[in-house]
Parts: sequence; C-alpha cells; structure tokens
Amino acid sequence: MRTFVHCSFAVAAFLAATEALAAVPSNLEGRITVDGSSTVYPITEAVAEEFGKSARNVKVTVGISGTGGGFKKFCGNETDISNASRPIKSSEMDACAQNGVEYIELPVAYDALTVVVNPKNSWARTLTVSELKALWSPEAQGTITRWNQIRPSFPDQPIALFGAGVDSGTFDYFTEAIVGKSQSSRGDFTSSEDDNVLVQGVSGNQYALGFFGLAYYSENADKLAAVAIDDGNDANGKGAVLPGAETVRNGTYQPLSRPIFIYVRKSSLGRPEVQEFVKFYLDQATTLAREVGYVELVPEVVSLAKSRLSSQTVGTVFHGKGHAVGQSLTELYAKRSS
Repeated sequence: MRTFVHCSFAVAAFLAATEALAAVPSNLEGRITVDGSSTVYPITEAVAEEFGKSARNVKVTVGISGTGGGFKKFCGNETDISNASRPIKSSEMDACAQNGVEYIELPVAYDALTVVVNPKNSWARTLTVSELKALWSPEAQGTITRWNQIRPSFPDQPIALFGAGVDSGTFDYFTEAIVGKSQSSRGDFTSSEDDNVLVQGVSGNQYALGFFGLAYYSENADKLAAVAIDDGNDANGKGAVLPGAETVRNGTYQPLSRPIFIYVRKSSLGRPEVQEFVKFYLDQATTLAREVGYVELVPEVVSLAKSRLSSQTVGTVFHGKGHAVGQSLTELYAKRSS
C-alpha cells in the first residue's frame, strides 16, 4: 500500500528519508529481531525496508505474534524490540523484571481502531458505542445473533463477527473502550492475529462486521466500509464520526483513537545496529505512519520520545494498566520527563 497521495507530501517525505538515510552508518552489521502487534507491523516493516537501503548488512526480521505474544518473547529475552498496540500490562512488567529485561517505551503513531462492514451493508454505516457494547459484551454470546436485535430497522439476518485475537492489543483496547473491561467479550466470533484474515472475512460476507487498525482499512477501502461511531457524549450533538487523521487529531473520534508503540530492550541498545535502527525509526515514524495509513504523532510527543531514547529512560508511563483510553500522551510523557 506504500503509495503517496499528495505531491508536496511525496517531496517532503523523499527529502526527509534521504536526509535520515545519509545519517545511517553504512558499515553496520548484525541482526535485529522484532515481534508483536499486527497493527504496528506495517510501520515497523516500512522502517526496516527504508533502513535496509543504507544498512545493507543488517537483517531486520519482523514477526506478528500479537501484542501479548510479542511481549512474551520480549520479556523472555528473545527479541530486541516489541511492537505493541497498547501499553505494557503489569503482568508483563513482572515477567520482564523476573528475567532482568529493562525496556524503553516509545510511542510511534496514533491509530483509529476501525469498525468495518461489507460494502453491501447499507444499513449499519453508523453505530453507537452502546450498540457496539450490546453486540460485543459477554452476555451477547448466543443471544444477540441477528442484525435486527441491534436496531429494529436493521435486517433480520445473522451477524458474522470478526475481531482481533485475544493476544492482540487491539482486542484489549477494543474491549476496554467499548465493553468497559479489557478482555471482556463474547467468544463466538472469528478471531485472528492476522488482520488480513479479518479483512477477507468481512469483505466476503454481506452480513459481517469486524474491527482492526486504520492502516488495514485504508489498504482495503475498496473491499470494506468504515462505520462512523457515535460515542453519545457530545452535548452539541456531533453525532457519528468516521475514523481518519483529522478526527483522531482533533479528538472527535472517540473512544477508539489510541497510541501505538515500540518497546526496546535496553541491553539491545548497546549494539550499534539496534541503536541506529531505533533512532531512524523515530526520525521516520511521522512520514511512514502517514504513508501506511496511520496518524502521525504531534511534534511535542515526537520530541519527548526522542528525549526518552537518548536518555534511555526505562519503564512505562501507564503504570501497568495496559490501555490508554482518553489519556494524553503529551501530558503523560512530559510529566515523566519533568
């Protein structure tokens, strides 16, 4: 999907990438292992591709085990970097501590977790948070199975549900934001850590509904339709809001806007190839986030992330809660840095 839409953006992106590549030492050697979130994968893969144009003797492997699966490997000293679509949980912090793994938490972009339906679905182009909660709550299993049970005007047809796997940070965040408790969900849906499986499922069934990160929707917008979400909390009646860069930045796409991260093992930063890769990542994250379909961080957060890396500030600003619903990255990281 790596295509540029606007000419001015293409020129700026090319110049920024050229400048960043020039700063990467060409004599680097080694191997960097990354695993974790399928949501963060497109950005990390794009960074690895660009980094490899200069550091040709560095092999960067990027796996997709889901955020939870990635942290299992990371806290077990198996990987250098963990992609995460939610902050680290207290249980994962404990696992890292037990294995002597210190880590640096770095936000890299914003995502708009996107609810999607089949393009032939003409009835559910807007949904409320309360309707989504009624559909995805544990008590909905075996009970809420047809569209007209969500809204009487919807057709009397079975709902086919697709969602992120239980090891996914996307699943954690969605259940926290919509149901009100992380990991609390009905179980009778098709789940996968591979978002492309979910895309295929929804695009192949007129009566399907699913959720995943914005980049996978953007890449498959010809096969899917995004659902506008009404959080019901706007006194001025803003109504339903579609996911996108503007609605994420202005805070109107709620509660499904979220930051996404990489976690870097501090000991791995002692290797020049890892340190240069992570520096390059933060330099390029703004450009590549937009390119793959996510929303770039505001400059203040980028600056705070770079400062966090240069000072090798370990730990998380989220206190092990594992989510970031409604929290300001600028305030959180500025407070920790002060």
